[in-house]
Amino acid sequence: MDFIQFIQNIYRTTDFIPLHEPRFRGNEKKYINDCIDSTFVSSVGKYVDQFEKDIALYTGAKYAVAAVNGTAALHIALMLAGVKADEEVITQPLTFIATANAISYTGAKPVFVDVDRDTMGLSPNSLRDFLENETTKLINPSTNKPSTINKKTGRRIAAVVPMHTFGHPARIDEIKILCDEYHIALIEDAAESLGSFYKGQHTGTFGLMGTLSFNGNKTITTGGGGMIITNDEKLAKMAKHLTTQAKVPHAWEYRHDYIGYNYRLTNLAAALGVAQLEQLPEILKSKRELASQYKAFFAESEIQFATEPENSQSNYWLNAVLLENRDERDKFLKYTNENGVMTRPIWELMNRLPMFKDCQVENIENSELLADRVVNIPSSVI
Repeated sequence: MDFIQFIQNIYRTTDFIPLHEPRFRGNEKKYINDCIDSTFVSSVGKYVDQFEKDIALYTGAKYAVAAVNGTAALHIALMLAGVKADEEVITQPLTFIATANAISYTGAKPVFVDVDRDTMGLSPNSLRDFLENETTKLINPSTNKPSTINKKTGRRIAAVVPMHTFGHPARIDEIKILCDEYHIALIEDAAESLGSFYKGQHTGTFGLMGTLSFNGNKTITTGGGGMIITNDEKLAKMAKHLTTQAKVPHAWEYRHDYIGYNYRLTNLAAALGVAQLEQLPEILKSKRELASQYKAFFAESEIQFATEPENSQSNYWLNAVLLENRDERDKFLKYTNENGVMTRPIWELMNRLPMFKDCQVENIENSELLADRVVNIPSSVI
């Protein structure tokens, strides 16, 4: 069967088929109307509190702090991890630009190491090679604490940010071991992986903090929104404080004790999130059924379907296929899009973008191969 016909049969339409659109099949309108009737539509209200509690319960994190989007959540997480200007953060070049942007907001510089081909996430082997060959451990004389320093630049490696690509978990336990050994904060960009588990543990809960996204095209959506998850009570309290303009509670006066940010999720958006989260088990079931159909369809072809890595349970947020080369990739993109089926290539590598072209890059052959071959195909809930 032709791929276009196959997709049309799945979604029961010959109209345009988008890459990933939200589904509103539960209490969304009910909760939003309730929110409007309460008049608490901004950053204070019962739905923000409920959404945080529900996300913490689902992921197994002790604390969850809602933010206006995933990028803002990652920015705050990096700041709370102690990342400062003129330091460095190790991440992967194969990622959505928000990862590198959030690092840049702190004034730090990204350093790009390779991904694994099967997970498309940060490779612990590449990370180990970089740390062993390109860094040295020192004791900071001002704090008397160990630090890892980049031998080429003299900058401190302040954090490592792996991204769980398309909801497929990276080998996060191995990455954590390395971060602990080198005294580097581990912050997980789990924006795409709500509902994904590695060795039975939810992504975003292995490191000091993790961040989630609820953008309109994510597994569940609040229209735009994000979340910081952590097991550290002090960090959670400070995250909430900083995302609400660092306002000190008072009956009437405006008092602020830090440079804060207007990053708090609105109650209106959280109402949508609470309703969406109620449907997450059914959403994940549908996504796995869709992935199973794709896997069967491509089994007899030269196109490879990206399946969940070993020891992982993926949410299959965006399904992906690997073509033989860049030419075949571009033919596939042209054919599908011209026939009403939206497909998209994986992101341009971060080190190829003008604002990150001078960042340090270490042996990224897997990232380069995947950038030439990976295409996302329709992944909306069926």
